[in-house]
Amino acid sequence: MTARNLLFSVLCLGANFAAYAHPPETTNPMKFVQISAKDRDQRSDIANHGVSIEFVRSDSVWGFANESMMNALKKDGFKILGQFEESVGRGGHEGILDFPRKDDLYHNYAETLSALQALEAANPEYVKLSSIGKSTEGRDLWAVHLNSDQIDRDRGNSNKPGAIFMGNHHAREHLSVEVPLMFAEYLLKNKTDPRIKRYLDSLDIWIIPMVNPDGAEFDIATGRYQTWRKNRSVNFDGTYGTDLNRNYGYQWGTGGSSKDTNSEVYMGKAPFSEPETQAIRDFVSSHLNSKVLLTFHTYSELILYPWGYSKDSVNQVNPRDFKVFETMAQKMATWNHYEPMQASDLYIASGDTTDWAYGTHGIFAFTL
Repeated sequence: MTARNLLFSVLCLGANFAAYAHPPETTNPMKFVQISAKDRDQRSDIANHGVSIEFVRSDSVWGFANESMMNALKKDGFKILGQFEESVGRGGHEGILDFPRKDDLYHNYAETLSALQALEAANPEYVKLSSIGKSTEGRDLWAVHLNSDQIDRDRGNSNKPGAIFMGNHHAREHLSVEVPLMFAEYLLKNKTDPRIKRYLDSLDIWIIPMVNPDGAEFDIATGRYQTWRKNRSVNFDGTYGTDLNRNYGYQWGTGGSSKDTNSEVYMGKAPFSEPETQAIRDFVSSHLNSKVLLTFHTYSELILYPWGYSKDSVNQVNPRDFKVFETMAQKMATWNHYEPMQASDLYIASGDTTDWAYGTHGIFAFTL
């Protein structure tokens, strides 16, 4: 089996885990609104108003918006079709920092670290755990390195073709931690299976389950979900948080993000202004043997590939790469039955992980 086929297979295997779980029920301590929208252009316009779109329907979207955003939308001709109104806490951490009891099988930050440490202890011939950086509040961003070559593990780099899996750019998307963690556990539990052993022997695999630990911990700080999306950096005006998936440097701030610090899609004061995105940037940029990258979200049952910032297709400038994106996305879809599409077919969004990974480094990157 060629290196490309191995990468295709391990990417599909990782993608398949997203189909086996569902996000927890949450309260909605912000204004969760339904807005009329009939096509991509209208959805993109809504995103440009600072709304974080969570669900797309044929005639509307659901997303989080504050009163000023809704007023601006109505002024521009959009209809607010429905809303849930609750308040969200914006202060520091207080409380038990754990999930509601019905979801206590999910991993908080400490439990995620313990699970990764257990994988390393049980599989020293394949696993090396390390921190790739610090969050805003000083938490380590943990990465597990799967590679059968001890020299590669010790130096943290390899000449083997690489694959990167990451989760939890958005704090409230707790399932996106579980999927890459489950994937690591699956590979190691089945390390003697000939197919899995071939992956571990031939590929350089990195798994980063929790990119946004501060936001994830804040979201469960009271023992109930606060529906927090961003990280926990303090902005110049005293508000909290930047949307990490609008903070990457490629085509940053060109649409589908916001300069409003209160917005759920606040893009930050500058590209890579946040320590979390800086850590991912530096890590990926120092591991350019990586050929594929998969970032997990809990948005919908979709497989998204570049571009997100533009309606233009990769096919217009690189037909070969476009064919690879299409083939890989369709292959993943046969495993998990998700729908593959270009990200901007939903709505325009700039500064995201996959546009940056492909646009800057040519890595075939996907959002699930």
